[in-house]
Amino acid sequence: MTVLDNRALNRATLARQLLLDRADIPVLDAVAHLGGLQAQEPQEPFVGLWSRVRAFDPATLSDLLTGRSVVRTHLMRRTVHLVTADDVLAWRARHDAMLRQRVLGVYRRELAGTDLDELAAAGRAVLADGEPRTMTELARALAERWPTPGPRALSEMLIAAVPVAQLPPRGIWRTKAGVRNVLLSSWLGREVDPLSPDAADPVGQALIRRYLAAFGPAASADLRAWCGLAGLPAAVAAIREELITFRDERGRELLELPDAPRPDPDTPAPVRFLPAFDNAILGYHDRSRIIDDEHRGLSVAGARVVLVDGRVAATWTVEAGTVLVTPLRRFSRTDRAAVAEEGRALASFLSDNDSDRVQIAASPS
Repeated sequence: MTVLDNRALNRATLARQLLLDRADIPVLDAVAHLGGLQAQEPQEPFVGLWSRVRAFDPATLSDLLTGRSVVRTHLMRRTVHLVTADDVLAWRARHDAMLRQRVLGVYRRELAGTDLDELAAAGRAVLADGEPRTMTELARALAERWPTPGPRALSEMLIAAVPVAQLPPRGIWRTKAGVRNVLLSSWLGREVDPLSPDAADPVGQALIRRYLAAFGPAASADLRAWCGLAGLPAAVAAIREELITFRDERGRELLELPDAPRPDPDTPAPVRFLPAFDNAILGYHDRSRIIDDEHRGLSVAGARVVLVDGRVAATWTVEAGTVLVTPLRRFSRTDRAAVAEEGRALASFLSDNDSDRVQIAASPS
């Protein structure tokens, strides 16, 4: 079985993630191709798409949210994602059990003895009038019937057990707004697709194909790390004959779509600025293809990172309109020039007064 080294996997990842070349595709198509964007920090997806879509206009994503073509909702890994309306309706039921289990992993003691199906039915009844509600309002509506768990446990379980959308203006460009929840079916005017009884798991099969298109080649453990679903072996088995396989340097079997792009490992990779919690990093169990093990903690700490030659090489923040870059390794003169150029473009994108200021700290010794 052919072994793909980390550089080969890195270039494949960059190509699938639209980070090797910015894509000339509609924003909705980009969100769909990526299988959604992690979005618990509401403004971060705008940077993620700016780095991936040529001539990205943030108003387009805002319009997709208000137009109900893209939705903010808890889905993969029980984190908030921006996903297309079609995808959330197709995928949500397949994630239900995982969403409940992850809430129980945090609030098992508080929710002990609570009938979760009854709680879900009561929550649906509360939300049936179509009025958006905050987490506090949802918990308050249920507290009389379930006084013991506490408001946080109640509301967290409710939005895991009942498909809801977080409404705009949360997630709109340059807008601060709290979370207001409404039934997903009410917001989209369509019901969530029911869970298929087919043992071959057709929704799981679709998830695998979509994951590999955006993240492959990848191991089964990487697939689980992306979606949070453990029960996909039957789906993998059902489509295995469609796939080809490789091994990575650690000896893991990598699943792959036969016609997906796998660029030459020597393909030049441009500097790219990634937002906090970008799935190009979080979408894998083994993240060594894109970030060194010593810096792995940055990927879950909310650090925004800079890719140089395709790998995490710096962090970045914005202060007073200036993009501040902190290298994690020594930059060559060429590296600094490329980071400065892309940083100025990012500063202009983020600024409301045409600022293009960027400041790069000294490289570590």
